[in-house]
Amino acid sequence: MEKQTVIVTGASSGIGLEIARYFLERGSNIVINSRTDSKLEQVFNELGGGDHLAMVAGDVADKSVGELLVKTALDRFGSVDVLVNNAGIYENKPFLEVTEDHLDRFLRTNLKGTFFTTQSVIPQMQKQKGGVIINIGSPLVYHAMAGSPSTAPISSKGAVHALTHQLAAEFGKDNIRVNTVAAGLIRTPMHDKNIDQAAGVHLLNRIGEPEEVAQMVYSIAGNKLITGAIINVDGGMGAGHYLS
Repeated sequence: MEKQTVIVTGASSGIGLEIARYFLERGSNIVINSRTDSKLEQVFNELGGGDHLAMVAGDVADKSVGELLVKTALDRFGSVDVLVNNAGIYENKPFLEVTEDHLDRFLRTNLKGTFFTTQSVIPQMQKQKGGVIINIGSPLVYHAMAGSPSTAPISSKGAVHALTHQLAAEFGKDNIRVNTVAAGLIRTPMHDKNIDQAAGVHLLNRIGEPEEVAQMVYSIAGNKLITGAIINVDGGMGAGHYLS
């Protein structure tokens, strides 16, 4: 894959960190983002700093942060080729206990952050006559589990899936591809140390690793015929569960 500039949101840990690392190790220029300055700086140093890495701290739900990400990418590297909308939050809460504030938290980060960061990058991709946007979604959008009450985050992720299809339709004429990777249970700081006890929700009977999501994101970025797709990286969770 030719040298490209990749923006990764929510890159201070977990899936986002591994996506940034995966692209960086394969020669891409990377702009990483996280809300917390200290965590972002720590990751910047962990990834080795250098001439191919830049960072922008801030909440992606604020449209100005997306605009700053684009400006930083152009000032440092001259293009914006791939946007990975990874920033997201998840939490279980029974539907009847969901408050307006609770719902707004997920709509703000998961949907609004994806929406406005994408809105910031598309004009530059139109100028370049091409680009790739990859959102991180969830197989739970289509595969609900009674034991995991999560209507607020899953509603926001469902909106991201719908947004993926509409953006792919609207900007295909500009050679801008838009896809979503629906990640299953992945070993990240978002989950506690007992996550392996839930391995049976995957047909493979194991928890996924962040690098496995990063591999798929990298593959989608390089395949010029994939757009409007929701691609599960979920150990078969979308198809069924492992039962011993």
